[in-house]
Amino acid sequence: MDCGICTSKTILLFLSLVFWGAGAALAYVGAYMINSYGTFESFIQNKQTLIPAAIVIGISVLMFIFGLVGCCATLRESKFGLGCFFLIIMVIFAAEVTALVFTFIYQGKINQDLEHSMNEVFEKYDGHNTESQAVDLLQRELKCCGVSDYKSWFNTTWFKNNSTVPQTCCKNQTNCEGHPQLPALLYPEGCKKKLQTFLQDVLTYAMLVVLGFAIIKFFGMLSVCVVTCRSSSRRSGYQPLYA
Repeated sequence: MDCGICTSKTILLFLSLVFWGAGAALAYVGAYMINSYGTFESFIQNKQTLIPAAIVIGISVLMFIFGLVGCCATLRESKFGLGCFFLIIMVIFAAEVTALVFTFIYQGKINQDLEHSMNEVFEKYDGHNTESQAVDLLQRELKCCGVSDYKSWFNTTWFKNNSTVPQTCCKNQTNCEGHPQLPALLYPEGCKKKLQTFLQDVLTYAMLVVLGFAIIKFFGMLSVCVVTCRSSSRRSGYQPLYA
C-alpha cells in the first residue's frame, strides 16, 4: 500500500470517527439553539430563525449512520461504497453550507424584529400572565431592565398603574421595590441589547462549529477521490507515472 492510499484511508477512517463525534456535537448545538430560542420565544416573532437549528439537528441524525458507511467502505476499498460515501459527504457539505447561509441571513432578521416584539410583550406585562413570566425570566437571567433601559417602563401600562418597575429589574430584590427614583438599585442596561448579543453569540458559535465540520468534509471528498483512483489503477494493473 503506497503512502497516498495509506494517508487517504487514514483520513477517511478518521472522518468516519468524526462523523460520529460531529453527530453528537451538532445535536448538542442544534438543541442548544432551540433551547435558547425557546427560553425567549415570546420576544422572537419570526419562527424561521429556527431553520438553521432544524437543519443542524437533521444533519446530526444522519452523521451516525454515515460514519458506519464510511468506515466499512474504506476498509473494503469498495468502489461503490466509496462512491456512496463521496455523495454522502458532498450532500452533507452542501447542507452545512446552506445552514451557514441561513444563519448569516437570519442574524440580521433577529435584530430587525426584536425591538418591536419586545415592546409588545413588555406592554402586556401585568405581573401574572405568560408575557410577565417571560419578561421576568429575561430580566433576571440577563440582568437587564426594560427594552432600552429602565426608562422604557415609563410608557407601559404596568408603570402607569404602579409607578414602579418590576422587581426583576432590581440588582438585589430584597432591598429594592422597583422605584425609578433610585436608579442605582436597578440594572442599568436594557434587555434588547443584551438579548441581541446573546442570540448573536449563539448563532456565531453554531456557524463556527458547522464551518469547521464543512472544512473536514472537503478534505474527506479529496481523500475518497485519491483512494478510488489509486485502487482502480492497482486493480487494472497500471501504475501512475509518479509512483
